[in-house]
Amino acid sequence: MGDDLARENAYLRLRVEQLTADVVDLTAENARLRQERERLHGRMAAARPNPLAGGQ
Repeated sequence: MGDDLARENAYLRLRVEQLTADVVDLTAENARLRQERERLHGRMAAARPNPLAGGQ
């Protein structure tokens, strides 16, 4: 039973590493696509004013 748990633990650690790498890759791809979209539309995405920012 101990060997089964060690094997499962090793597998799960490997999967966490793989999935973490996938998240990093997707985050970079998302940023690249956002920049490309902004370039194609010829504008930077305008930040909306924050209604909670005060100003009084």
